[in-house]
Parts: sequence; C-alpha cells; structure tokens
Amino acid sequence: MHRRHPRHGAAVLIALGLTTVSAIPAATPQRTETELRSLHEKIARITQQVSRDAVQRDRLSANLRAAEISVGQTRGEVARIGREYADRSDRRGVLSADKVQQQRALSEQRQALAGQLRAAYLIGREEPLKLLLAARDPLRSERMFTYYGYFGRARARQIADIAQHVQRLDVLDGELAQQQSELTNLKGAQQNQLTVLEHSRSERQQVLASLESEARTHEQSLARMKSQQADLEQLLRQLNRSLKSVPPPDTASAFGRLRGRLLWPVAGHVTAAFGDTRATGVKWDGLVVATERGAPVKAVSAGRVVYADWLPGLGLLAIVDHGEGYLSLYGHNERLYKAVGESVAAGEAIAAAGDSGGRPQPELYFEIRRAGRPVDPRPWFKDRRPPP
Repeated sequence: MHRRHPRHGAAVLIALGLTTVSAIPAATPQRTETELRSLHEKIARITQQVSRDAVQRDRLSANLRAAEISVGQTRGEVARIGREYADRSDRRGVLSADKVQQQRALSEQRQALAGQLRAAYLIGREEPLKLLLAARDPLRSERMFTYYGYFGRARARQIADIAQHVQRLDVLDGELAQQQSELTNLKGAQQNQLTVLEHSRSERQQVLASLESEARTHEQSLARMKSQQADLEQLLRQLNRSLKSVPPPDTASAFGRLRGRLLWPVAGHVTAAFGDTRATGVKWDGLVVATERGAPVKAVSAGRVVYADWLPGLGLLAIVDHGEGYLSLYGHNERLYKAVGESVAAGEAIAAAGDSGGRPQPELYFEIRRAGRPVDPRPWFKDRRPPP
C-alpha cells in the first residue's frame, strides 16, 4: 500500500466544501433538518471517497472488504433463518400440543356419548310413550319428560362438540403440514447460506494469505499499517470538519462529565491497551477486547452514528458522535446494525463483534477521540475490566 499524497486529501476537502464555521447561528427545526441532510450527504461522499481511494491504492484491500462484507451478511442471514426456524418449531410444538388436547377431548366426548346411547338403547325407543300412557302422577311424568329433554339436548351438544373437535383437528393437521413444509424449506435455505458462508470464508482466507505474502518484511508491514492509519486519520479529520457545521445530536449528553462512568462496549478481556506497542512498532490509539463472535457491541454513550462502513485495518467500523467534539470508534465488527444519521442510546447494540479487517479472532477495537485526538479509554470506564 502506498501513502496518499497530502494534496489529495486537501482536494477531497475542497470538493466536499467542508469549511470551518466560527459561529453557529441559532437552530430552527427547518434549518436543523437541512443541515443534517447536508451532513449525511457529506458523510456519504467521504465514505465513498475513502473506499474508492483504498480500492485504487490496494486491490487486496478491496477484495478483503468484499469477502468480509459477504461473510458478515451471510452469517446474519444464517442467524435470521435460525431464529425463524426456532419460532416455527415452537409454533409447531404448540400446534402439536393443541392437537393432542383436541384428540383427548374428542375421545372423552365420544365415550360420554356412547354411554348415553347405551342408556337410551336399554330404556327403549317407546319408553317415553309408555310413561305417558301409564302415568298416574302428572307431576312425576312432567319431571321425567324434562329429564328426557335434558338427555336429548346433552347428546346434541356432545355431537356438536365432537364435530367441532373433528373440524379443529382437520385444521390443525393442515397447519402442522404447512409448518413442516416451511421448516423443510428453511432448513434448505439455511444449508444454502452455510454453503455461501463457507465459500466467502474461503475467499477471505485466500485474500489474507495474499496480504501476508505481500507484507513479507517488517518494513512492508509497517508501511501497510501506516497507510491504514492515514486512512483513519483522514476520515476523522473530514468528519470533524463536517460536524462543526451542524448542531450536536439530540441524544448527546455532556460526554466530558461521563469520565469514570461509562460501561464497556463489549464483554471479554483486554488484549491490547492504549499506548501499547504493536509488533510493527506502531502504538495503539485505543484498546482491543477479545470477545465472542456475534457478541453485541454497545454504544458507550448516547449520540449519532456518523460512519458505518468498512475501512482498511479496522474492517466494519462504526463511529458515534457524542457532541462536544467527542467521537467513539468501534472496529472489527462482523455486522453493523446502525446506519449513518441514526441516533443511538447509551448501551444500545450498534454492531455484532467479529474479525473483519483481517483479524485472526473475534475482537473489538475501541477508541475515544476528542477534537480528533485519541485519548486513553481506560479512565472513562466505571469498571477496570470489561464483563467476562
């Protein structure tokens, strides 16, 4: 990877029309909406420019981006199908239980009806008429006819109940057959997605092998890392200049007063701290937390997403603007849940942890920036270590 000429970054800024604003007039709803729309357009152009520069400068980075985005999207689709399959299985379980209950009720109704029919047979069809002709006590006869009426209506209700149970069982059989068919289809779709996932993972491994073969020496690795760091710094400079022209996010809090009160963005354990030296000799501007694949990555404070895309060295990256010149960065994600311009609450999941950017294992890279400069995140957290 080759370092971009300094004048190229200046040309991008001029093309975007990003100028420093010394004073921001009072905001109105119409003005705020216009400014936010303008901000989104500027950020979209910044994202496209950074991605285009990376592609032009380094074909392998472009290939890695495509492979990792495909892996993340496919994993997300596999997870979605898995959740739907579980929901369908639960629904089928409920239907099966309902069918068992209906069959039990049908059996009980049939037994009760059979008992009444046997009793009616033993009494005989002419028994009511005999009772009427031989009646000596009219009140007793009336009571007996009332009882016969009760028995008749009870048999009619039981026959109706039996018919309803039979009808319900027919409906349940149809629904169970449909659920089974959908489960079979989902299983097939999931298998297809797993095949796609395996192919995407294979492509990613091939790209990583090519990257490793290209960076055979310490100098080559250092040059690539410095180039990736330059991409990030250029992106942050452009974002900071853009953000000066718009009001802070509606959800922004006094971020500067949250020092020592933030919760960790992800569970796991820290493997690299701010200021630690990497193998290439470059120091970390943030910290690295080893975590589980797919673990929820949460915003450390309320704000607005100002970047959500793939960047060389950091993979799928989300950047949140908290106002007061503070930004938080979340890198190496597998999937991003939020788009540029969306507001986020403190503790809200904005991504799923992964290994994008060519990392060997799932981890989160986290930074806090103030006025474009990295600050040590450790003193900002309430707890010394992330939750396990």
